[in-house]
This record gives sequence, structure tokens and C-alpha cells, in this order.
Amino acid sequence: MNNIQFIDLQAQRAYLGTKIDDAMARVLEHGRFIMGPEIKTLEANLCAFGKVERTVSCSNGTDAISLPLMAWGIGPGDAVFVPSFTFAATAEVVALTGATPVFVDILPDTFNMDPAHLELAIADVNREGKFTPKVIIAVDLFGQIADYPALKNIADANGLKLISDAAQGYGSSLDGKQAGHWADVVTTSFFPAKPLGCYGDGGAVLTNDAQLADIMESLRVHGKGSDKYDNVRIGLNARLDTLQAAILIEKLNIFGEEIEKRNVIAARYARELGDYVKVPTVLEGAISTWAQYTITATDREQKQAALKEAGIPTAVYYSKPLHQQTAYMNYPQGGNGLPVSDRLATQVFSLPMHPYMDEETQTYIIENVKRIFG
Repeated sequence: MNNIQFIDLQAQRAYLGTKIDDAMARVLEHGRFIMGPEIKTLEANLCAFGKVERTVSCSNGTDAISLPLMAWGIGPGDAVFVPSFTFAATAEVVALTGATPVFVDILPDTFNMDPAHLELAIADVNREGKFTPKVIIAVDLFGQIADYPALKNIADANGLKLISDAAQGYGSSLDGKQAGHWADVVTTSFFPAKPLGCYGDGGAVLTNDAQLADIMESLRVHGKGSDKYDNVRIGLNARLDTLQAAILIEKLNIFGEEIEKRNVIAARYARELGDYVKVPTVLEGAISTWAQYTITATDREQKQAALKEAGIPTAVYYSKPLHQQTAYMNYPQGGNGLPVSDRLATQVFSLPMHPYMDEETQTYIIENVKRIFG
């Protein structure tokens, strides 16, 4: 079988027909390319979908995490707890504020932050007394919502803020509730490869804290006050452009439908591959957005090479956890190291996953995975 796509954005565009083109044409006609009317429409629609009161759109998922940290005044002397098994942006924004990222291990089955190891990391920081614990940033890795009831209890017990980095998992839920039910803020990325992606860079912060949202709205436009020539705080140039908002409005209209399609595909992968390879574990009551479908293999390179020979693309997220990377290896690690992150970084790889994968293509992938792993 030829031309199997790891993520097929063109299939989505074909499904939407002329809606994207028409949306972009409307922006080109009214000409309000920065902070045009589509921005407010998108923010309102994201509030409705995420069941929160306020949404602040912004330029990318990295700035989305920066905005609440800046609004809370996080900086030198503060500790922010982040998983090591994730993309660099989650820890990068912490370091850029002058605060200290403290790395936490993940659970071996869901790939998300380990609450027990988080408690050890907080205890370590408190005992050493060099930094003040301030924030937990949990990542909804590969599309699955983290264990927010447990994380929220830990945050409350220690007086910490809780951020959901839902760049991959926006729209995922646990017992019918999205991350905004527990987290102080939910951040997301609209990078094109994300489950809800635009045609460039984009991001958003969702919250039920109106005062926080007001400050973040100021911060995303250079810290403006009553007008753009009265800047009342040091801010960013972090606006989402209107064309991307117009695209996202149309994509959000079908996002719920796409999540359902992704779960049908994931369920078939699990059902047919579970006896051959370790497939992802989903929390009871959770619905994932399946940004990636990630399996494990002790001989990963060999298995990937065999799949590539069969015309099946794969990808590795993440081959090196943050605490092993040059820029981050000197930051603290909680507990007695991060053995799960270290091990999984050598074993995980992801199979093709997108809502428009047809049954024939998935059958071909499944049959070859069975053959190679069997």
C-alpha cells in the first residue's frame, strides 16, 4: 500500500470542502488581520466547547503557558513541577521566567505525570529550602487527560496553582469533565499537527478566573492598559492572527466528530494489537483525543525499520526526556531520579493516527504490526 499518511491534514481539508477557503476569504474582504472579529467568535466557541468562562487566544502554545506564569508573577526562587517526558516548551517557559523547573516522572501505562512522584518532588523541594513551590504543569500527553483529581488534591494540599498543558489533549475528558474542571488554567496549541490545529501557529488559555484572564489579555498585547500607549506591565506580542482564528472556527465545528472518529480507530488498534504489543492504557472514564497512538518495543529501531519497509510511517515522541537534554540537565529532579521516563524514551514509537484513516489502511497497518511483532 502506497502513501500512508502519519497525520493526514489534506483529508480533513477535503472533508470541510470550501468552508476554510470561504472563511479566509471573509477575512481578506474585511481586512482586519490582527484582532479581527473572528478572534472573539473563536474565543467564545472555545469557552463553550471547553466549558469554561474565559478564553484568551494567543500566538502559540508556548506563549499560552507563559501567560498565566507571568500573570501570577512566577519568577526567580520559585519551583514549577513539570514532567520530563514531554516537549521542551513545557519547561522552557518556566526557565524563561527565571523560575526553576523541577522534573517529575510519568506513569508507565498512561505516560502522564505520576502523582506519587510529584508528591516526592514537592517534599524534596520543601526539605531543601532553596526554592518555593508555586505551580504544577501537567501535560495531557498523546491526547489523554492526566489524572487531574489526584493532581488537584496535591495542588490544593500544597497551595499550588495547577496548569493543564493540553497542547495534545485539548478536548479530552475524564468522567465527562474536561481539564478546566480541575485546573486553574488549560493551555493548548493550534500547531497544525495537533488534534485541533490551524494552518500556522496559534494557541489559547482557558480559565474560570476572570481577573487572571484580564491580566493575560493585557500581557498578550505588550502589557497594555486602557489603550495601547498606556502599557501598565511588561508583556508580550502574543496575539493570534485573524486568519488562523477563522480557520479554527471551522475546524472546531467538526472537532467533536473527529474525536469520536479517532476513538473508533484507537479502539480497533487496541482490540487487534493488544495480544502482540503493549498498547496505550486509558484511564477508566477517560476519552482521549489520540494526538498519537503510541506503543512500546524494546527493539524499537528494528521494528520501525520493518514498518518503514512496508510503507508504514512511524514517529518517536520523545527520544530524549528533558532532564537528559543539554539545556535542562542541571535542573532538579524529584525523588530518586526518573526511571520510567528514561526507559520509555528508548522504547516508545507512534503509529499513524488521524480521524480520516480508512478501514483498508488501518487493516494494512494492523496486519503488518502483527507480522513484525508476532
